[in-house]
Amino acid sequence: MKRLHALYLCLLLAAGLPGAAMADAEDEMKGFIVDNTISHIGHDFYYYFADRLRATSRLDFNLVVRERPDARWGSLVTVEFDRDVLYRRFLPPNVTQLKEEAVMAADLVKQEVIQRKLQRLLQDTTDLERDEL
Repeated sequence: MKRLHALYLCLLLAAGLPGAAMADAEDEMKGFIVDNTISHIGHDFYYYFADRLRATSRLDFNLVVRERPDARWGSLVTVEFDRDVLYRRFLPPNVTQLKEEAVMAADLVKQEVIQRKLQRLLQDTTDLERDEL
């Protein structure tokens, strides 16, 4: 009886492997903007940036907003998409137009994400998969 159950389980697993591989790619959670900022300026930038993106796009992608504070230059803020830096800028400590900068950054990042998605769709992967290129 145990042998029959084990055989049945193996057949189910073997039959479901292609579908399971496709389901893993489709089951990825999307729509996250991860806040990895430290200072008050970084948190404010993240708030305005995320607010603008949520208002203007579907968010079918994930982003990470990182900050590296520096006493002399301010804070280096970067926005990453699939481990690629799409936006990098030093924000001085006395930022007066932080909201406008965050809105411009959100619009720029949105356009870059669209461009990267189009490049992936048009990329020829007949011989190699995308991660092998």
